[in-house]
Amino acid sequence: MGKQTIIPVGPYHPLMEEPELFKLYCDGEIVRDIKWETGYNHRGIEKLSESKTFDQVFFLVERICGICSTSHPFAFANCMEEIADVEIPDRAKYIRTIIGELERIHSHLLWVGLAGHFLGYNTVFMWAWKYREPILDLFELITGNRNSYAMFKIGGVRRDIPNHYIGPIQEKLNEIKPKLDLLVGAVMDDPVIHSRTKGVGVLTKEDIVNYGAVGPTARASGVAIDIRKDDPYAAYPLVDWNIITAREGDVFAKAEVRLLEMYESVSIIEQCLVALKTEKPGDIDVKIRNIPEGMGTGHAEAPRGEVFHFVVTDGGITPARHKVRAPSYVNIATFKKSCIGQTISDATISLAAVDPCYCCTERMVMTYDYNTGETLLSGKDIIKMSQKITGELRKQI
Repeated sequence: MGKQTIIPVGPYHPLMEEPELFKLYCDGEIVRDIKWETGYNHRGIEKLSESKTFDQVFFLVERICGICSTSHPFAFANCMEEIADVEIPDRAKYIRTIIGELERIHSHLLWVGLAGHFLGYNTVFMWAWKYREPILDLFELITGNRNSYAMFKIGGVRRDIPNHYIGPIQEKLNEIKPKLDLLVGAVMDDPVIHSRTKGVGVLTKEDIVNYGAVGPTARASGVAIDIRKDDPYAAYPLVDWNIITAREGDVFAKAEVRLLEMYESVSIIEQCLVALKTEKPGDIDVKIRNIPEGMGTGHAEAPRGEVFHFVVTDGGITPARHKVRAPSYVNIATFKKSCIGQTISDATISLAAVDPCYCCTERMVMTYDYNTGETLLSGKDIIKMSQKITGELRKQI
Protein backbone atom coordinates (compact mmCIF):
# COMPACT_ATOMS: atom_id res chain seq x y z
CA MET A 1 0.00 0.00 0.00
CA GLY A 2 1.37 3.41 -0.96
CA LYS A 3 1.24 6.57 1.09
CA GLN A 4 -2.30 7.85 1.62
CA THR A 5 -3.22 11.16 0.01
CA ILE A 6 -5.98 13.42 1.31
CA ILE A 7 -8.15 14.80 -1.49
CA PRO A 8 -10.61 17.48 -0.32
CA VAL A 9 -13.98 17.71 -2.06
CA GLY A 10 -15.21 21.09 -0.87
CA PRO A 11 -16.01 23.18 0.97
CA TYR A 12 -16.43 24.85 -2.44
CA HIS A 13 -16.58 22.48 -5.37
CA PRO A 14 -18.39 22.33 -8.75
CA LEU A 15 -20.11 19.13 -7.60
CA MET A 16 -21.82 20.90 -4.70
CA GLU A 17 -24.31 23.76 -4.69
CA GLU A 18 -23.60 24.52 -1.03
CA PRO A 19 -20.46 24.58 1.12
CA GLU A 20 -19.50 21.26 2.70
CA LEU A 21 -16.22 19.38 3.09
CA PHE A 22 -15.49 15.74 2.36
CA LYS A 23 -11.96 14.47 2.86
CA LEU A 24 -11.11 11.43 0.77
CA TYR A 25 -8.19 9.42 2.14
CA CYS A 26 -6.83 7.73 -0.97
CA ASP A 27 -4.29 5.05 -1.77
CA GLY A 28 -3.58 5.91 -5.37
CA GLU A 29 -6.99 6.08 -7.04
CA ILE A 30 -8.77 4.03 -4.37
CA VAL A 31 -10.66 5.70 -1.51
CA ARG A 32 -9.71 4.06 1.80
CA ASP A 33 -11.57 6.37 4.17
CA ILE A 34 -13.77 9.44 4.09
CA LYS A 35 -14.55 12.13 6.63
CA TRP A 36 -17.36 14.67 6.50
CA GLU A 37 -17.23 18.15 8.02
CA THR A 38 -20.36 20.28 8.29
CA GLY A 39 -21.16 23.68 9.76
CA TYR A 40 -20.05 26.00 6.95
CA ASN A 41 -23.47 27.56 6.47
CA HIS A 42 -25.29 27.40 9.81
CA ARG A 43 -28.36 29.68 9.81
CA GLY A 44 -29.90 28.98 13.21
CA ILE A 45 -33.35 28.05 11.86
CA GLU A 46 -34.41 26.22 15.02
CA LYS A 47 -33.48 29.18 17.25
CA LEU A 48 -35.13 31.68 14.90
CA SER A 49 -38.33 29.63 15.07
CA GLU A 50 -38.63 30.36 18.80
CA SER A 51 -39.01 34.08 18.02
CA LYS A 52 -41.68 33.64 15.32
CA THR A 53 -45.41 33.13 15.63
CA PHE A 54 -46.66 29.70 14.59
CA ASP A 55 -47.94 31.14 11.33
CA GLN A 56 -44.61 32.86 10.61
CA VAL A 57 -42.72 29.62 11.21
CA PHE A 58 -44.21 28.20 7.98
CA PHE A 59 -42.43 30.86 5.94
CA LEU A 60 -39.22 30.28 7.88
CA VAL A 61 -39.03 26.48 7.52
CA GLU A 62 -40.04 26.79 3.87
CA ARG A 63 -36.62 28.33 3.35
CA ILE A 64 -34.62 25.54 4.96
CA CYS A 65 -34.32 24.04 1.47
CA GLY A 66 -35.16 25.61 -1.85
CA ILE A 67 -35.67 22.29 -3.65
CA CYS A 68 -38.08 20.67 -1.17
CA SER A 69 -39.54 23.89 0.17
CA THR A 70 -42.96 22.40 0.92
CA SER A 71 -41.69 19.30 2.76
CA HIS A 72 -40.74 21.19 5.91
CA PRO A 73 -44.06 23.10 6.09
CA PHE A 74 -45.80 19.74 5.51
CA ALA A 75 -44.03 18.15 8.49
CA PHE A 76 -44.46 21.26 10.66
CA ALA A 77 -48.19 21.40 9.86
CA ASN A 78 -48.60 17.72 10.75
CA CYS A 79 -46.76 18.38 14.01
CA MET A 80 -48.83 21.42 15.02
CA GLU A 81 -52.10 19.73 14.10
CA GLU A 82 -51.16 16.84 16.37
CA ILE A 83 -50.66 19.30 19.24
CA ALA A 84 -53.90 21.15 18.44
CA ASP A 85 -55.74 17.83 17.89
CA VAL A 86 -57.45 18.92 14.67
CA GLU A 87 -58.43 17.09 11.49
CA ILE A 88 -58.14 19.16 8.32
CA PRO A 89 -60.87 19.11 5.61
CA ASP A 90 -60.57 16.58 2.80
CA ARG A 91 -60.21 19.32 0.20
CA ALA A 92 -57.17 20.66 2.05
CA LYS A 93 -55.74 17.13 2.16
CA TYR A 94 -56.00 16.79 -1.62
CA ILE A 95 -54.47 20.21 -2.23
CA ARG A 96 -51.57 19.50 0.13
CA THR A 97 -50.94 16.19 -1.62
CA ILE A 98 -50.94 17.79 -5.07
CA ILE A 99 -48.34 20.34 -3.97
CA GLY A 100 -46.22 17.64 -2.33
CA GLU A 101 -46.22 15.39 -5.41
CA LEU A 102 -45.54 18.22 -7.86
CA GLU A 103 -42.53 19.03 -5.71
CA ARG A 104 -41.39 15.39 -5.81
CA ILE A 105 -41.47 15.44 -9.62
CA HIS A 106 -39.55 18.69 -9.92
CA SER A 107 -36.98 17.59 -7.33
CA HIS A 108 -36.39 14.22 -9.00
CA LEU A 109 -36.07 15.86 -12.42
CA LEU A 110 -33.57 18.32 -10.99
CA TRP A 111 -31.52 15.47 -9.49
CA VAL A 112 -31.61 13.35 -12.67
CA GLY A 113 -30.39 16.35 -14.65
CA LEU A 114 -27.54 17.03 -12.25
CA ALA A 115 -26.62 13.33 -12.19
CA GLY A 116 -26.33 13.41 -15.97
CA HIS A 117 -24.17 16.52 -15.72
CA PHE A 118 -21.84 14.90 -13.17
CA LEU A 119 -21.45 11.91 -15.49
CA GLY A 120 -20.67 14.16 -18.46
CA TYR A 121 -24.02 13.32 -20.08
CA ASN A 122 -25.25 16.87 -20.58
CA THR A 123 -28.04 15.81 -22.95
CA VAL A 124 -29.85 14.22 -19.99
CA PHE A 125 -29.10 17.36 -17.98
CA MET A 126 -30.71 19.66 -20.54
CA TRP A 127 -33.68 17.37 -21.17
CA ALA A 128 -34.50 16.88 -17.50
CA TRP A 129 -34.34 20.57 -16.68
CA LYS A 130 -36.37 21.49 -19.75
CA TYR A 131 -39.11 19.03 -18.79
CA ARG A 132 -39.04 20.38 -15.25
CA GLU A 133 -40.26 23.78 -16.46
CA PRO A 134 -43.94 22.74 -16.96
CA ILE A 135 -43.99 21.57 -13.32
CA LEU A 136 -42.72 24.95 -12.16
CA ASP A 137 -45.35 26.58 -14.39
CA LEU A 138 -48.00 24.58 -12.53
CA PHE A 139 -46.66 25.83 -9.21
CA GLU A 140 -46.91 29.37 -10.50
CA LEU A 141 -50.49 28.77 -11.67
CA ILE A 142 -51.60 27.22 -8.36
CA THR A 143 -49.60 29.23 -5.83
CA GLY A 144 -48.25 32.28 -7.64
CA ASN A 145 -44.66 31.13 -7.08
CA ARG A 146 -42.25 28.81 -8.86
CA ASN A 147 -40.64 28.08 -5.52
CA SER A 148 -41.46 28.69 -1.84
CA TYR A 149 -45.18 28.21 -2.37
CA ALA A 150 -46.60 29.55 0.92
CA MET A 151 -49.58 27.20 0.73
CA PHE A 152 -49.66 25.55 4.15
CA LYS A 153 -51.08 26.77 7.45
CA ILE A 154 -52.16 25.12 10.68
CA GLY A 155 -55.54 23.56 9.92
CA GLY A 156 -55.33 23.43 6.12
CA VAL A 157 -54.12 25.50 3.18
CA ARG A 158 -54.10 29.21 2.38
CA ARG A 159 -55.50 29.01 -1.16
CA ASP A 160 -57.94 26.75 -2.97
CA ILE A 161 -57.42 25.07 -6.33
CA PRO A 162 -60.59 26.19 -8.13
CA ASN A 163 -62.25 23.75 -10.51
CA HIS A 164 -61.43 25.83 -13.59
CA TYR A 165 -57.72 25.20 -12.85
CA ILE A 166 -58.15 21.42 -13.00
CA GLY A 167 -58.29 21.26 -16.82
CA PRO A 168 -55.07 23.27 -17.38
CA ILE A 169 -53.28 21.25 -14.66
CA GLN A 170 -54.30 17.97 -16.34
CA GLU A 171 -53.15 19.30 -19.73
CA LYS A 172 -49.70 20.02 -18.31
CA LEU A 173 -49.55 16.54 -16.78
CA ASN A 174 -50.50 15.04 -20.16
CA GLU A 175 -47.60 16.99 -21.69
CA ILE A 176 -45.09 15.72 -19.16
CA LYS A 177 -45.98 12.00 -19.44
CA PRO A 178 -44.36 11.36 -22.87
CA LYS A 179 -41.39 13.46 -21.76
CA LEU A 180 -40.94 11.18 -18.76
CA ASP A 181 -41.09 8.18 -21.12
CA LEU A 182 -38.35 9.72 -23.25
CA LEU A 183 -36.16 10.55 -20.27
CA VAL A 184 -36.62 7.15 -18.62
CA GLY A 185 -35.79 5.42 -21.90
CA ALA A 186 -32.66 7.53 -22.33
CA VAL A 187 -31.39 6.61 -18.87
CA MET A 188 -32.60 3.02 -18.49
CA ASP A 189 -31.45 1.82 -21.93
CA ASP A 190 -28.13 3.63 -22.32
CA PRO A 191 -25.15 1.22 -22.06
CA VAL A 192 -22.75 4.02 -21.14
CA ILE A 193 -24.88 5.04 -18.15
CA HIS A 194 -25.18 1.37 -17.17
CA SER A 195 -21.42 0.86 -17.20
CA ARG A 196 -20.83 4.09 -15.30
CA THR A 197 -23.40 3.56 -12.53
CA LYS A 198 -24.11 -0.15 -12.07
CA GLY A 199 -22.17 -1.72 -9.22
CA VAL A 200 -21.01 1.73 -8.10
CA GLY A 201 -21.65 3.05 -4.58
CA VAL A 202 -23.57 -0.02 -3.43
CA LEU A 203 -25.52 0.08 -0.16
CA THR A 204 -26.91 -3.20 1.15
CA LYS A 205 -30.12 -3.60 3.15
CA GLU A 206 -27.97 -4.04 6.23
CA ASP A 207 -26.19 -0.74 5.52
CA ILE A 208 -29.54 1.05 5.18
CA VAL A 209 -30.74 -0.31 8.53
CA ASN A 210 -27.44 0.41 10.31
CA TYR A 211 -27.29 4.01 9.12
CA GLY A 212 -31.04 4.67 9.30
CA ALA A 213 -31.12 5.85 5.70
CA VAL A 214 -34.44 6.99 4.25
CA GLY A 215 -36.18 7.86 1.01
CA PRO A 216 -35.00 6.72 -2.44
CA THR A 217 -31.60 5.93 -0.92
CA ALA A 218 -33.24 3.21 1.21
CA ARG A 219 -35.78 2.08 -1.38
CA ALA A 220 -33.01 1.58 -3.98
CA SER A 221 -31.60 -1.10 -1.65
CA GLY A 222 -34.90 -2.96 -1.35
CA VAL A 223 -36.05 -1.35 1.91
CA ALA A 224 -39.68 -0.37 1.27
CA ILE A 225 -40.02 2.48 3.76
CA ASP A 226 -42.15 5.50 2.93
CA ILE A 227 -43.90 7.73 5.47
CA ARG A 228 -46.81 8.18 3.05
CA LYS A 229 -47.59 4.46 3.54
CA ASP A 230 -46.08 3.75 6.97
CA ASP A 231 -47.83 6.64 8.75
CA PRO A 232 -50.33 8.02 6.20
CA TYR A 233 -51.20 11.72 6.20
CA ALA A 234 -52.98 14.22 3.92
CA ALA A 235 -54.71 12.40 1.02
CA TYR A 236 -52.25 9.53 0.67
CA PRO A 237 -54.56 6.97 2.31
CA LEU A 238 -57.38 8.16 0.01
CA VAL A 239 -55.63 7.37 -3.31
CA ASP A 240 -53.99 4.31 -4.86
CA TRP A 241 -50.23 4.22 -5.42
CA ASN A 242 -47.24 1.93 -5.03
CA ILE A 243 -43.88 2.17 -3.27
CA ILE A 244 -41.09 1.93 -5.86
CA THR A 245 -38.09 -0.17 -4.85
CA ALA A 246 -35.00 -1.70 -6.42
CA ARG A 247 -32.61 -4.35 -5.14
CA GLU A 248 -29.12 -3.46 -6.28
CA GLY A 249 -28.53 -0.42 -4.05
CA ASP A 250 -26.09 1.16 -6.51
CA VAL A 251 -26.15 4.55 -8.24
CA PHE A 252 -28.21 3.16 -11.13
CA ALA A 253 -30.83 1.78 -8.71
CA LYS A 254 -31.16 5.18 -7.04
CA ALA A 255 -31.76 6.77 -10.43
CA GLU A 256 -34.26 4.04 -11.37
CA VAL A 257 -36.29 4.55 -8.19
CA ARG A 258 -36.52 8.30 -8.69
CA LEU A 259 -37.48 8.00 -12.35
CA LEU A 260 -40.25 5.49 -11.68
CA GLU A 261 -41.51 7.41 -8.65
CA MET A 262 -42.42 10.29 -10.93
CA TYR A 263 -45.05 8.12 -12.66
CA GLU A 264 -46.59 7.37 -9.26
CA SER A 265 -46.59 11.08 -8.44
CA VAL A 266 -48.44 11.90 -11.67
CA SER A 267 -51.01 9.22 -10.86
CA ILE A 268 -51.50 10.55 -7.32
CA ILE A 269 -52.00 14.10 -8.59
CA GLU A 270 -54.54 12.96 -11.20
CA GLN A 271 -56.56 11.09 -8.57
CA CYS A 272 -56.53 14.17 -6.33
CA LEU A 273 -57.72 16.33 -9.23
CA VAL A 274 -60.64 13.95 -9.86
CA ALA A 275 -61.55 14.13 -6.17
CA LEU A 276 -61.45 17.94 -6.18
CA LYS A 277 -63.63 18.08 -9.29
CA THR A 278 -66.25 15.59 -8.12
CA GLU A 279 -66.72 16.83 -4.58
CA LYS A 280 -68.54 20.04 -3.81
CA PRO A 281 -66.32 23.04 -3.08
CA GLY A 282 -65.87 23.23 0.66
CA ASP A 283 -63.69 24.54 3.42
CA ILE A 284 -59.94 24.48 2.90
CA ASP A 285 -59.01 25.04 6.54
CA VAL A 286 -60.12 24.71 10.13
CA LYS A 287 -60.11 27.87 12.24
CA ILE A 288 -57.85 27.47 15.28
CA ARG A 289 -57.91 30.12 17.99
CA ASN A 290 -54.86 29.05 20.00
CA ILE A 291 -52.30 26.28 20.36
CA PRO A 292 -52.37 24.52 23.75
CA GLU A 293 -49.35 23.61 25.83
CA GLY A 294 -47.84 20.31 24.74
CA MET A 295 -45.45 18.64 22.37
CA GLY A 296 -45.85 16.97 19.03
CA THR A 297 -44.03 15.25 16.21
CA GLY A 298 -44.73 15.57 12.54
CA HIS A 299 -43.11 14.01 9.53
CA ALA A 300 -43.54 13.98 5.78
CA GLU A 301 -41.99 12.07 2.89
CA ALA A 302 -39.83 14.65 1.14
CA PRO A 303 -38.29 13.81 -2.26
CA ARG A 304 -35.12 12.78 -0.40
CA GLY A 305 -36.89 10.88 2.40
CA GLU A 306 -38.46 11.47 5.79
CA VAL A 307 -38.51 15.04 7.14
CA PHE A 308 -39.07 15.11 10.89
CA HIS A 309 -40.17 18.07 13.07
CA PHE A 310 -40.51 18.11 16.86
CA VAL A 311 -42.14 21.08 18.61
CA VAL A 312 -42.73 21.94 22.26
CA THR A 313 -45.37 24.58 23.02
CA ASP A 314 -46.05 26.45 26.28
CA GLY A 315 -49.46 27.96 25.54
CA GLY A 316 -47.99 31.05 23.90
CA ILE A 317 -47.89 32.06 20.24
CA THR A 318 -44.36 30.85 19.47
CA PRO A 319 -42.63 27.46 19.73
CA ALA A 320 -40.79 26.93 23.02
CA ARG A 321 -38.52 24.42 21.23
CA HIS A 322 -38.33 23.37 17.62
CA LYS A 323 -36.17 20.52 16.34
CA VAL A 324 -35.75 19.64 12.67
CA ARG A 325 -34.20 16.55 11.13
CA ALA A 326 -33.92 16.45 7.36
CA PRO A 327 -33.36 13.24 5.37
CA SER A 328 -29.89 14.24 4.20
CA TYR A 329 -28.70 14.25 7.80
CA VAL A 330 -28.93 10.46 7.91
CA ASN A 331 -28.37 9.71 4.22
CA ILE A 332 -25.04 11.53 3.96
CA ALA A 333 -23.48 9.29 6.62
CA THR A 334 -23.89 6.28 4.31
CA PHE A 335 -20.87 7.53 2.33
CA LYS A 336 -18.77 5.57 4.82
CA LYS A 337 -20.09 2.43 3.13
CA SER A 338 -20.77 3.48 -0.44
CA CYS A 339 -17.49 5.32 -1.13
CA ILE A 340 -14.79 3.30 0.62
CA GLY A 341 -13.11 0.94 -1.84
CA GLN A 342 -14.30 2.97 -4.84
CA THR A 343 -12.14 4.96 -7.22
CA ILE A 344 -12.10 8.72 -6.74
CA SER A 345 -14.34 9.31 -9.75
CA ASP A 346 -16.88 6.75 -8.55
CA ALA A 347 -16.80 8.13 -5.01
CA THR A 348 -17.90 11.58 -6.17
CA ILE A 349 -20.84 10.04 -8.07
CA SER A 350 -21.75 8.05 -4.96
CA LEU A 351 -21.66 11.30 -2.96
CA ALA A 352 -24.21 12.81 -5.33
CA ALA A 353 -26.37 9.68 -5.59
CA VAL A 354 -28.19 10.27 -2.27
CA ASP A 355 -29.18 13.75 -3.50
CA PRO A 356 -27.63 15.47 -0.46
CA CYS A 357 -28.96 18.82 0.70
CA TYR A 358 -26.28 20.39 2.86
CA CYS A 359 -28.24 23.44 4.00
CA CYS A 360 -30.77 21.00 5.51
CA THR A 361 -28.10 19.34 7.62
CA GLU A 362 -26.31 22.31 9.15
CA ARG A 363 -25.71 22.25 12.90
CA MET A 364 -23.65 24.40 15.22
CA VAL A 365 -20.12 23.02 15.44
CA MET A 366 -16.82 23.82 17.12
CA THR A 367 -13.44 24.58 15.60
CA TYR A 368 -10.46 22.54 16.65
CA ASP A 369 -6.79 22.02 15.85
CA TYR A 370 -6.71 19.19 13.33
CA ASN A 371 -3.28 17.94 14.47
CA THR A 372 -3.78 18.03 18.25
CA GLY A 373 -7.56 17.80 18.56
CA GLU A 374 -7.53 20.82 20.90
CA THR A 375 -10.75 22.85 20.93
CA LEU A 376 -10.12 26.40 19.69
CA LEU A 377 -13.63 27.84 19.59
CA SER A 378 -16.86 26.51 21.12
CA GLY A 379 -20.30 27.04 19.63
CA LYS A 380 -20.88 30.01 21.96
CA ASP A 381 -17.53 31.52 20.95
CA ILE A 382 -18.54 31.29 17.28
CA ILE A 383 -21.85 33.02 18.00
CA LYS A 384 -20.09 35.86 19.87
CA MET A 385 -17.60 36.26 17.03
CA SER A 386 -20.44 36.38 14.49
CA GLN A 387 -22.32 38.99 16.56
CA LYS A 388 -19.17 41.11 16.87
CA ILE A 389 -18.52 41.04 13.12
CA THR A 390 -22.18 41.86 12.41
CA GLY A 391 -21.97 44.86 14.77
CA GLU A 392 -18.85 46.14 13.02
CA LEU A 393 -20.52 45.78 9.61
CA ARG A 394 -23.56 47.73 10.81
CA LYS A 395 -21.32 50.64 11.82
CA GLN A 396 -19.84 50.71 8.31
CA ILE A 397 -23.24 50.81 6.57
